[in-house]
Amino acid sequence: MGYDTNFVSCWYIVQNEMGAILNKISTKIKPITLRQIVEQSAKKFDKAKLHFGHGTDNSYDEAVYIIFRALHLPFDIDSSVLNKQLTEKERVRIEELVAMRIEKRIPVAYLLKEAWFLGLEFYVDERVIIPRSSMAELIHQRFSPWIKEHRAHNILDLGTGSGCIAIGCAMAFPEAKVDAVDISTDALEVAKINIRKYDLEKRVRLFHGDLFEPVDNNKYDIIVSNPPYVSAEEMQTLPKEYSYEPDIAFYGGKNQGLDLVLKIIQEAKQHLTEDGILVVEAGNSCEALIEILPEVPFIWPEFEDGEGGIFILPKRVYC
Repeated sequence: MGYDTNFVSCWYIVQNEMGAILNKISTKIKPITLRQIVEQSAKKFDKAKLHFGHGTDNSYDEAVYIIFRALHLPFDIDSSVLNKQLTEKERVRIEELVAMRIEKRIPVAYLLKEAWFLGLEFYVDERVIIPRSSMAELIHQRFSPWIKEHRAHNILDLGTGSGCIAIGCAMAFPEAKVDAVDISTDALEVAKINIRKYDLEKRVRLFHGDLFEPVDNNKYDIIVSNPPYVSAEEMQTLPKEYSYEPDIAFYGGKNQGLDLVLKIIQEAKQHLTEDGILVVEAGNSCEALIEILPEVPFIWPEFEDGEGGIFILPKRVYC
C-alpha cells in the first residue's frame, strides 16, 4: 500500500507544532524556587543600574523586599522558605512587578502600596513621599536624652505626609497627644488611612494648613518635622525613582532649599514649652544651614542607620 505524501507531510507538521507547543509549556511551568527568583531578580536590578533609596541600598535587599512582600511573607521568616517552589501565579506576579521596577523605575513601595517605618507597615501611594527618614531612630530612642519621656505630653508633626512620624511618636509616647499638619489634602487622606489602621484616631489629630498656621495657639513638648529641603539645583539631579514622589515633598525653596526649615526654626520658638525640643531633618542641606545660621547651637545626633542630617534644638538653648 502506498503512502499519501500529503498526509505524511501534514502529520509531520502537526508533530512539529505540537512539540514546539509542549516545549513552550514545559519552559513556562519549569519549577523555580523562591531563592532562585530572588537571585535572578537581583541580577536584573544590577544590570538595569537601578537607584536604591526607598528602604534598601542594594539589589539583593530590593529583590527580597519586592518578592517577599508580593507573596505576603514577613522578612524574618525562616530561611528554609527560600527552597519553596513558586506556583505559576506567584511567578507571574513577581515577574510583572520586577519588570515594572526595571522598565518604569517605579519605587517598590508604590508598586506594593506599602512602606516600612519603625518596623511598622504603612499604606503609601503617589500622594505622599515614601517613608525613609533617620527620624525613626530618634523616635525609637524616645528622643532621649534631650527630653524625658514623662515630659512629652503634646507632640507636633509638621508636614506629616503618610503620618508615619506622627504615628511613630504616638506609639513611642503612649500618654501623649499628637497633632499632625500638612498643606496637602491628598497627603492627609493617606495619613488618615494609616491612623485608622493603628486605631489612633483619639490621640492623633490631623490639620490642613501651612506649618504652624492651623495650630497657632498651641504649645508642644516636641515639634518634629521632615520638611522639603532640596535645592533647585539638586532637584535636577534626583534619580528617576524620585520623580514619582510629590515635588512638594522635596523642593524647599530658593534659599538653598531651606526656606521651610528656616521658617520652622523661627516660628517654633512660640510653640515650644519651656523644656520643649525642636527636631528637624535638613538632609544634605545641613552644611548650608550651618553657614546661614552660624550662631545657632544645633545638636547633630549620630545615627547607627541612615544618613542623619537631623538637628535638635532645645528651646532653652536657642531662644
